[in-house]
Amino acid sequence: MIFHSTSSKPILIAGNGVRSAGAQGLLIEFARKTDIPVLTSMNAVDLIQDDLKLGFIGTHGNRVANMIVAECDFVISVGARLGLRQVGRNSETFAPNASIVRADIDEFELARSVRDDEEKHLVDAKDFLGQLLAEDIPKYTEWKNKCFAAKDILASYDNEVGNRVIRKISDLLPDNPIVAVDVGQHECWSAQSLHLKGDEGRILIAGGYGSMGCGLPFAIGASIARGGETTFCIVGDGGLQMNIQEFEAIVREKLPVKILVVNNRVLGKISETQHSNHDDRFAQTTAESGYSVPNFEKVASAYGIKAATLSSYEQLDDYVEWLRDAEPCLIDIMLPSDTSLVPKVDWAAGVMKPRIGDDVIEEVRKTLA
Repeated sequence: MIFHSTSSKPILIAGNGVRSAGAQGLLIEFARKTDIPVLTSMNAVDLIQDDLKLGFIGTHGNRVANMIVAECDFVISVGARLGLRQVGRNSETFAPNASIVRADIDEFELARSVRDDEEKHLVDAKDFLGQLLAEDIPKYTEWKNKCFAAKDILASYDNEVGNRVIRKISDLLPDNPIVAVDVGQHECWSAQSLHLKGDEGRILIAGGYGSMGCGLPFAIGASIARGGETTFCIVGDGGLQMNIQEFEAIVREKLPVKILVVNNRVLGKISETQHSNHDDRFAQTTAESGYSVPNFEKVASAYGIKAATLSSYEQLDDYVEWLRDAEPCLIDIMLPSDTSLVPKVDWAAGVMKPRIGDDVIEEVRKTLA
């Protein structure tokens, strides 16, 4: 038996290994059969969507997801590294009240322990989930409902304009879309707040093996691979400039790639580090320190792609038809240059920043009790 029947607050953490094993269907079946809450790694945010979505864990993970991990009593990790960005340098603080079972196909990942007493299974994720589904596991509906209640309590926090942009885009996307995401602040906002309708959509996220500029080629490749199907590309102003010449490929191949630029006119992820860790010694990340942004609308128009510049994400409603037709387009959405990426786990202090009120934290803990 894999499952610990004595658990009252179990969770399953799914990593991209579940996708690699072709086991997403089994994962969704397990979640609906048992009502055990499923959280994901950042690379695997598209595995659980729609009414099952709680969020992803780690340094820039959803606050509720990290708080659920802190309160649970049993962790089943499938195809997830549980690396530094998920568990911190002192892994004993990760899921401190829980026993841990890890399943991975990579023996070298399992050679690194998160907890001395963890249970390890060197096995394909599809086979492992099949074994779990064959076990007699009770339904944890009450516990799942508590997790979603905690999510509701925290809904008004970490609500930066970047998150609101991504939620607005989510509202306008069709069911089961293919969305490619570049690298930067918008990547984390997308992982936190992009909510797909249906169980078969994809979020092609760079994770640890893609660099700035990957979003547009991801969207182009996905469209070609799916016979010219519509794909969506969420990209920052910095990432778009890395491969902007691929506009020509989109036009030449007549691909309906919808490019949504989240444009704060800074290299946000790097400039945040320069602000937080280097006393505002900005270098090639802001307008004042050597970074600039072209007029993307004019560039796209020069390639023959219809384009528009929006002063606010709320204007996206005026361009719904652009997102639905069979033509490529570019929509450049302006954000304030000082837009923040939150929350962030301070692993050394064991807190999430920015801190929220102790009364709210206590309310969430009581809800998850």
